[in-house]
Amino acid sequence: MLENIRIVLVNTSHPGNIGAVARAMKTMGLEHLVLVNPDYFPHPDATARASGADDVLHRARCVASLEEAVADCALVFGASARLRTISWPQLDARQCGERIAQEPPAVNSALVFGRERIGLTNQELEHCHYLVHIPANPEYASLNIGSAVQVLGYECRMAQLSAPAVAAVDEDYATGDDMDRFYLHLLEVLQQVGFYDPANPRQLSRRLKRMFNRLRPDKMELNILRGILTSVQKKFETSE
Repeated sequence: MLENIRIVLVNTSHPGNIGAVARAMKTMGLEHLVLVNPDYFPHPDATARASGADDVLHRARCVASLEEAVADCALVFGASARLRTISWPQLDARQCGERIAQEPPAVNSALVFGRERIGLTNQELEHCHYLVHIPANPEYASLNIGSAVQVLGYECRMAQLSAPAVAAVDEDYATGDDMDRFYLHLLEVLQQVGFYDPANPRQLSRRLKRMFNRLRPDKMELNILRGILTSVQKKFETSE
């Protein structure tokens, strides 16, 4: 049921937290852990804190960037304890689980957790379709990363257990890698026609990414958009 959900940890500083996350994952039936530039892994502290979830640690992948971690994911959630000046579409933990349960079986989803001290940057959230917030006690809202994974893992598991089976559909959503290449193409064309100045972006790139993440185009729609951009480039080059 949960095989298409991965947990992504960004720049985890303490190896014990990786072990705690592995333990939380296994109790909820989650198997896939991806580590983005962890400070220490593998490490004895991770194994000790995993308390028998060694198989999750052994399967864990280490990658160099968040882009690589979610490259084949069509739905990405960024966990954050703080809200941002630019608002992202926001869900609580239960809504997150329910949203994932609505996806066809072939869609890969990722739950992304940031650094223990400062969480995810705004730039990293640009790769996420939703910001996920756990509505904890506002007077003491700090959850350690293992507890946060446990809460979201529980909600994902309960939503999957109670949801009707979702039939496979033909809709082929664009993955993170597809969207990254589209954004590069889009900004290249906008710069070429004089609409975008990289030296004075005024958050244009971030807002465009937020808009298209909200729309969630499929691969055919993205190919149409890329074709339009290519046509604009050709006409602009011809007129010069």
